[in-house]
Amino acid sequence: MHPKTQQILEVFEEINKIPRRSKHEEQISIWLQEWSRSRGFEVKADSLNNMLIKAPATAGYENSPTLILQGHMDMVCEKCKDSGHDFSRDPIRCICDRDWMRGDGTSIGADDGIALALGLVLAEAGKKREIGHPPLELLFTVDEETGLTGARGLEAGFFEGKILLNLDSEKEGVFVIGCAGGQNSLITLPVEWEELDFKKENAYRFFRLSVEGLEGGHSGVEINKQRANGIQLLSLALAGLREKLGEENIRLVLLNGGSVHNAIPTTAEAFVALNKDTLEKAEEAVSGLRKAFKAEYSKTDPELILNLEEIDKEIIFEVAEDKIPREEMSSRVRVFSAGTEEKLIELIMGLPHGVYRMSETIQGLVETSNNLATVRTAENEVMIVSSQRSSNNLRLAEISRKVEAVAKLAGAWVEHEPGYPAWEPDPKSELLSKCKQVYTETFEEEPEIKVIHAGLECGIIGSVHEDMEMISFGPTIKDAHCPSERIFIPSIEKVWIFLENLFKTYC
Repeated sequence: MHPKTQQILEVFEEINKIPRRSKHEEQISIWLQEWSRSRGFEVKADSLNNMLIKAPATAGYENSPTLILQGHMDMVCEKCKDSGHDFSRDPIRCICDRDWMRGDGTSIGADDGIALALGLVLAEAGKKREIGHPPLELLFTVDEETGLTGARGLEAGFFEGKILLNLDSEKEGVFVIGCAGGQNSLITLPVEWEELDFKKENAYRFFRLSVEGLEGGHSGVEINKQRANGIQLLSLALAGLREKLGEENIRLVLLNGGSVHNAIPTTAEAFVALNKDTLEKAEEAVSGLRKAFKAEYSKTDPELILNLEEIDKEIIFEVAEDKIPREEMSSRVRVFSAGTEEKLIELIMGLPHGVYRMSETIQGLVETSNNLATVRTAENEVMIVSSQRSSNNLRLAEISRKVEAVAKLAGAWVEHEPGYPAWEPDPKSELLSKCKQVYTETFEEEPEIKVIHAGLECGIIGSVHEDMEMISFGPTIKDAHCPSERIFIPSIEKVWIFLENLFKTYC
């Protein structure tokens, strides 16, 4: 292993000891400031906690243009069902498995903690005169994963460079020169509640219906792989049970699923009350649905689980506590009204998910897609997040309007969050030409040039700060945003060597 690869991994493991869920980057921000000051680097943070660390030019590079090395501090926090990991306090355990580093049943945060580690080691190597480099600005933003908030809030003058190397791409040997724009839609469906007396003659028992074990993945990267969506499958299962048992014999208490807007949902669950006389039919129906689902997704989601398990009624009482007086909770519980239940299931089944349109100009590129991302039951409403992406502004508006139309037909209202712009590719960029030449001469093979469907901060930074030259690359990361996320260790060495040789061209 290259000695710098080892050092980068050690810094990455230090970073992974610090909680850095999106919107909670305070601790990693403090750590970065302490790291920088202890080594004599100038460092500053803005009001959002975006960080800028300045590494002066080494000897011979004093008149070179400033290069910005850019990544984000936050990570998507996903874990396996049986993991007890608490992302708010527990260090992420990094496991080296031959040529790969992975987590212990959790996402590892290589997206984009590896950018932080690379930048810090590069700056320190320059200070120790182990490498030469132009003036460097390490720009580390907050909250990239849930809204690109940090990039949106960058103020004029926070950084000086006009050449930006974004270290947030996930396949070594690929230079990304453009990306899709996107917009999230927040759908709110009002809930009408009814009180269910389950001690009457046709008594009810309570169950958890769940979909688990799905592959999921980054909704901007894996959306074209036809992987199952946990929220959609759960709704199909509920619809199947309603049809098999009769709507009056299954009552919905709550429905939750998904984790974040940019991850394909791997899990979803519903608490339901089932008439005790229909339990055998319910088990038969779930068994049939399980076989059908596993057959349909045998290649994309081989670990798919559809399960119906009886639960203690105390769990249901906890859900009902704010609606039913304590003295009556021994026999009564709140459930969705029949009308609300039907509207919710039909709304979820009607919302688009997956590839909407492929690019007509770039072969194999998803132009427009939608991710049915999360659903949450609140006190008086169900909230759904839908995440649209497109490299075509007209198509982005079109798919967003479709989401809104379906929601309104179900009686819900929709709030569209501010979108983020696409990054228009410039195949004639001087920076791209330089990077291609360096890569080819270094590794005796040409890099792949791509425009991607995922969103990158380059789109926002380039739209706000004029005359920026930008390119995105990074080491190979598999299954970002999943518990199986892992980074290919040899690819880190190649990125280091490439950057070292790229710096030399500015001497």
